[in-house]
Amino acid sequence: MKKIVFLYLFVNALISVQAQNSVSGNVTDTTNGIPLEGVEVYFPQLEKGSVTDSDGNFKLNNLPKGSYKLLASYIGFETYSKNLLLEEGTNKLDIVLTPSAIEMEEVIVSTPFHKLQRENVMKVERANISELKANGAVTLSDGLTNIPGVESVSTGLGIGKPVIRGLSSNRVVVYTQGVRLENQQFGDEHGLGISDAGIESVEVIKGPSSLLYGSDAMGGVLYLNPEKFAPSNTTHGDVNLNYFSNTIGLNGNAGFQASSEKFKFLIRGSAASHADYRTGEGERVTNSRFGEYDLKTGIAYQVSNFKTELRYNYNDLKLGIPEEIGAQQKERDPEAPYQEIGNHILSSKTNIFFKNSSLEATFGYTFNNRKEFEEEDLTLITALDMELKTLSYNVKYDLPKLGQLETIIGLQGMNQKNSNFGEEILIPDAVTNDIGFLGTSHVHFKNGSDLQLGLRFDRRALQGEANGIPTEMDYIAPLDRSFNSFNSAIGYKWDFLKNILGRINLASGFRAPNLAELTSNGVHEGTNRYEIGNPNLKRERNLQTDLSFEYNNKHLELYANGFFNTIQDYIFLEPNGEFVGADAVFLYNQQNANLYGGEIGVHLHPHPLDWLHMESSFETVTGKTKSGDFLPLIPANRWTNTFRVEFSKPRKLLQNSYFFVTLQSVFDQNNTSFFETATAGYNLLNMGLGGRMLLGDQSIEFRVSANNILDKTYIAHLSRLKIDGIPNIGRNISLGLSIPI
Repeated sequence: MKKIVFLYLFVNALISVQAQNSVSGNVTDTTNGIPLEGVEVYFPQLEKGSVTDSDGNFKLNNLPKGSYKLLASYIGFETYSKNLLLEEGTNKLDIVLTPSAIEMEEVIVSTPFHKLQRENVMKVERANISELKANGAVTLSDGLTNIPGVESVSTGLGIGKPVIRGLSSNRVVVYTQGVRLENQQFGDEHGLGISDAGIESVEVIKGPSSLLYGSDAMGGVLYLNPEKFAPSNTTHGDVNLNYFSNTIGLNGNAGFQASSEKFKFLIRGSAASHADYRTGEGERVTNSRFGEYDLKTGIAYQVSNFKTELRYNYNDLKLGIPEEIGAQQKERDPEAPYQEIGNHILSSKTNIFFKNSSLEATFGYTFNNRKEFEEEDLTLITALDMELKTLSYNVKYDLPKLGQLETIIGLQGMNQKNSNFGEEILIPDAVTNDIGFLGTSHVHFKNGSDLQLGLRFDRRALQGEANGIPTEMDYIAPLDRSFNSFNSAIGYKWDFLKNILGRINLASGFRAPNLAELTSNGVHEGTNRYEIGNPNLKRERNLQTDLSFEYNNKHLELYANGFFNTIQDYIFLEPNGEFVGADAVFLYNQQNANLYGGEIGVHLHPHPLDWLHMESSFETVTGKTKSGDFLPLIPANRWTNTFRVEFSKPRKLLQNSYFFVTLQSVFDQNNTSFFETATAGYNLLNMGLGGRMLLGDQSIEFRVSANNILDKTYIAHLSRLKIDGIPNIGRNISLGLSIPI
């Protein structure tokens, strides 16, 4: 208790002695010197910003002394980036922005040094949620498939699990509110369980990220950035409404933000309801309906060298589990079998800024309750009732810079408890403990190149209770396993020739086997399989090499990303030819495997038609075991071509308008595992338009999109319904309105 009191007094002493520093200035257009209104001026590390007024002026108060990155971003202009040394008292800075047809850059939060994408050693994809909605995405997992290299294992429309370069399930870590999202992600019929409402953007790390995130991040990371608090001394509100023709779906959310100089508050509530989706043949897929309620709120307190925030998210999801094309209904309440999933996510993040260093501590508590209801003898029973409680922590210290050398050391871990209350047991009651220590450094050289490297040690311990009677078939033995791993990463970024940027990264990763892989011994109803785990499974280890090149000038952008990922002791399910009743027996096995492929793309915006954009991207991945067999659930090759026009300058009553046409070509996937169904290729034509209208003093954003315009009948290779010959969604027209209040 004395230590806690001492720490409290120490922090308050730091706050009280810190001087009240500020920075102010003016933002103008470099071509004509005209002041720019509405430019966001932001310190990403401090998470503090402001917006310029009608005269282009801005001011930020309560800033700590030291050197911090400052950004100024505005649609239609190149993002301004500067390391600004904040002195005691008032600091002055005038900013000049250069017009650019390239989308404005943002700071990458999922990597430790808060760099812009062009400054980052590791290639990270970033997409705004508003962009995914403009493309007509019905759910968050559906929208993520618009990012090259990202796909989704789906069960109908409501259940989707992200796939990054052929790896999914526990091999991809999801972060939200700065903490791990733990929600029984071992099952391929388990979706994300989080709404896109209240999420500003998503960042995707493609490849081993165990250095930064520990076990399970060997395939990559999805980092969901929550919406920011309002700038100091401002109040905002908005209402968003969406309609989807195919599912007769309704989706709406409303949010409110208010900030004083020190205190900040936000809240957002949302609801969604969808009937069964209709295929291109005009038939509705029975029980593919789903509904969702979501609440996100947060409070923050910030002074010059100290800030803390507390966020909470509650998500309630009710999902039908589709199995056939049966009764043609437009009902919204799911029939058995269906899932009810409740997620509570509580997170706190505290930052203390010293003169030349900083400390960040993030703590999270996640409570996941997953229930599955089935009908037995005309009676509804709770077949599954699983609770997962996770307490996580992440403490990082940013050491004082030594010249151009930046270094971060950290401690991460979690305590997790799984409990069962239903009639069936997929995984036993168990406790998982993680702890990891990391150190990573970034060096910026005078020639413009950058080097980043790091080392990490992790330990994961799993203890599971016995379940059942030892002499019976579905008995689960007690479990006591632990896994250790050292991982490292090194990357180099350099500018060579003119306008060409190169990156090379080499990183290792690992994954401890999950409880399902170690202990399963029974029927998995959602997959119609009898699964048998292997308590002697080894940890997975991988080593991936990434090589990327980018070329850009004012009118042309080109990129090429290639990777080779070698995995030791890859864990996979395969049938052994036996049956238990009507269910095929599947065993968890291990074998070394390789995955390789990449993405290439081009973006042309010719002069003087800077409003015209022509984009094309191609992505491919191949996965094989050491014996030469193809891995299951590897996405098909995909080629996407988009013609888009954008007008950022006001045009009478319309602002920031756009129109696009996209042709997505998915190729045949015949490189399948011996027990997997091959799928034929298909082409999908999509269109969309939108903008912002001014009706008097009221601004209204609208968007209209039409996906699969030709109502094509197709089956995606990563659809879990393909074994029953059930097609994916047909034509879907979505309408959206966003109204600031």
